[in-house]
Amino acid sequence: MKPLKNWTEVTHFLLLGLTDDPGLQLPLFIVFLLIYIITLVGNLGMILLILLDSRLHNPMYIFLGNLSLVDVFYSSAITPKVMAGLLIGDKVISYNDCAAQMFFFAAFATVENYLLASMACDRYAAVCKPLHYTTIMTPCVCMCFIIGCYVLGFLNVSVYLGDTFSLSFCKSNVVHHFFCDMPAMMALSCSDIYVNELVLIYLASFNIFFALIIILVSYIIIFITILNMRSGAGLQKALSTCASHFIAVFIFYATTIFMYLQPSSTHAMDTDKIVSVFYTMVIPMLNPLVYSLRNKEVKSAFMKVALKEK
Repeated sequence: MKPLKNWTEVTHFLLLGLTDDPGLQLPLFIVFLLIYIITLVGNLGMILLILLDSRLHNPMYIFLGNLSLVDVFYSSAITPKVMAGLLIGDKVISYNDCAAQMFFFAAFATVENYLLASMACDRYAAVCKPLHYTTIMTPCVCMCFIIGCYVLGFLNVSVYLGDTFSLSFCKSNVVHHFFCDMPAMMALSCSDIYVNELVLIYLASFNIFFALIIILVSYIIIFITILNMRSGAGLQKALSTCASHFIAVFIFYATTIFMYLQPSSTHAMDTDKIVSVFYTMVIPMLNPLVYSLRNKEVKSAFMKVALKEK
């Protein structure tokens, strides 16, 4: 494609996607279609179960319902466009669509970051302050946590978007990625991106490590409390309460730190694509599976709804 002189001339981008091999495109489409269907069914099913079963109307499951909602939105910002590129070769994305894709993906990924931290606080209150749990995690406190997560997510993405779309792009309009991700977009710029990279890295670092510190401190206290438990039943309940959340935290932060806390000069595009597939498509699919397979209350709610349908 013809190189572009500056940002104002850009009307569209060409997403190179995951592969140019015609033999891989249909199998990848089928795989991603299955992942997306499982993601929608799993997350929307989790939301429906929480709404239908009054036993799940408590802070833990309200947070989980919002986590499922966020997973649906940020997966849907990416996956349908990727599948269209694989099936019909539609890899062109307009300027506005690229900005919208980046906005919604980054916003909901940041919301998930803070939701995971809020869920760690909730688990701390449940395990370490069980007698005071209902007075600590009141519906008002729970809603304040959730609203705060969404506010922080959308405020942060406004900075991300301004930081990226303030650049001039005169090298090319070919994006070496399957979606409009910030590192891939910055790689196209002919501007000095040093300051922009610092803004991205520092802001992403703050978001990730602020949430991680909350999670780590919460879990250190939780594990100390668990070790001091004399009741075998209490120990097992505490472990089952925290295990699912701990797995989800590990998967989410391992991939996010790899992607966003390194300079663009060190990014290997092929590696980035593989990691990006994991956190844009696989993690939203895994979250409801992780929480449902390890949670007796979710299983019980599912059986109740299933038997009622029969």
